[in-house]
Amino acid sequence: MPLPALEPDSEFYWRAARAGRLEMARCQTCGWWIHPARPVCARCRGRDVRPEVLSGDGVVWTYTINHQVWMPGLEVPYVVAVVALVEQENLRLTSNVVDCAPEDVYVGMPVRVRFREASDEVALPVFAPADEPVTPPPTHVPLVTDTARVAAHPLRRIGEAERLERRAIIAGVGQSAIGRRLMRTDMDLTVEAALRAIADAGLEPDAIDGIASYPGAMVAGPAGFAGPGVIDVQDALGLSCTWHHGGIEVPGQLGAVIAATLAVAAGLARHVLVYRTVSEASAAAGMGRRGIGAGSREIPGFGQYLIPYGAMSAANWIAAMCVRHMHEFGTTREQLAQIATTARRHAGWNPDAIYRDPMSLDDYLAARLVSWPFGLFDCDAPCDGSTALVVSHADVARDLPKPAVRVNAVGTAMRSRPSWDQWQDLTTMAARDAAAQLWTRTELRPADVDCAQLYDGFSFLALAWIEALGFCPHGEGGRFVEGDTLSLGGALPFNTWGGQLSGGRLHGFGFLAEAVRQLRGEAGPRQVADCEVVAVANGGGPIAGCMLLTR
Repeated sequence: MPLPALEPDSEFYWRAARAGRLEMARCQTCGWWIHPARPVCARCRGRDVRPEVLSGDGVVWTYTINHQVWMPGLEVPYVVAVVALVEQENLRLTSNVVDCAPEDVYVGMPVRVRFREASDEVALPVFAPADEPVTPPPTHVPLVTDTARVAAHPLRRIGEAERLERRAIIAGVGQSAIGRRLMRTDMDLTVEAALRAIADAGLEPDAIDGIASYPGAMVAGPAGFAGPGVIDVQDALGLSCTWHHGGIEVPGQLGAVIAATLAVAAGLARHVLVYRTVSEASAAAGMGRRGIGAGSREIPGFGQYLIPYGAMSAANWIAAMCVRHMHEFGTTREQLAQIATTARRHAGWNPDAIYRDPMSLDDYLAARLVSWPFGLFDCDAPCDGSTALVVSHADVARDLPKPAVRVNAVGTAMRSRPSWDQWQDLTTMAARDAAAQLWTRTELRPADVDCAQLYDGFSFLALAWIEALGFCPHGEGGRFVEGDTLSLGGALPFNTWGGQLSGGRLHGFGFLAEAVRQLRGEAGPRQVADCEVVAVANGGGPIAGCMLLTR
């Protein structure tokens, strides 16, 4: 298993564990524990921060049982747990629960730290069932939650003059071939999608004066994930650009599209090509779908607190969030199945979908487990493909060969800790904040939405977006999706192209392509009648962005 990197800010943590101590940084001004370590306290902004020893007591806040062999030789199943330490509210560690059977672990289980030697310099804090109740948190440290901080700074409703995204439209859309193991280069797929999008907008390539992509060029990362960077694509197509953008630290995959709308509104460009390309299916042809960090010796950054515990996939991280939702609200696997089976039913009308064969509830429940409660059909289907859009200034709408799709509102907010395990409410994720901001930028309401294209990298993410966007109250998503609610003709037609669970993991942009088709009336047998408003959402965990598009 990869080891945590001994970085300047984290070295003390891992060396202390090797010596049998659980240490974290603590603010000497207000007493706040800071994890991961920072040179400043986010609570009082004090700079006197020093390591101190914790009790090592905690409770299992949530967990998942991993069944997937993320790298050769990995023994499964094992428990990946988020442990809440008793010293402070929302102070958590992702770790393993050891010395008991996986099926004996439960939310609320009292646990105590142990240390698993990993090298001469590093040990991993893990947790075993406690023989007695753990001590309560100390009362001398006042607790300030993210909820209180957010409530003190409410989102304001934005006036029409400030809604700059409304100066932009989606003028064209194009996709390359989509399939499993196409064995084509990322650049080849990107160029195919880009030229189709430009032609769909009725433009020549020379008219494009801006370019954007997510995640931009990445030197390292999962094989087949990134696609080509904007500099290479601009060069390949011979574009002359006045604005460009590429990066991963944005409001989800939609961040590239949102940035393009603002660039157009500001006059930095008039027609922006935006694309997202993946070739993960071909990349996995020779080695299978390995976990993040498989084959690495050391893991830096936030991954050092996840990967060494075998939490080598977002499947593990988000499954734990799903279990917390199940614990608090009674959500069931049968309700998650409604997400997956509805997507499969809709994919049957999409000739480009990866999975088109019908899937029953029994088929869903019988599939092999990946990271409980997620089975195979709760996880998106890796594929190869590229999706491209042309974002143009709204004043060209009447000159287009096809109906323009208008950008009505965007949501980009992230108001809690940008972390997979320290997020204040793991049942909501960053979708909560992005969605709340979206509704401050429009006169439309959730009841006005005719069709929802919601990110389903894992089934629970779609359910979380349904709640965040206000289609039902928080915690009631499981009951909301029962029956035919999400089907064509239902109250909220959902992922009408099959989503990523069946249509293919185009990493967010497939939802945009389908939204454009629906608003243009080009979706064929899966067309939503009189579709005028579509909600599109991307991302999971501490990554989220959403848009409201109109006809």
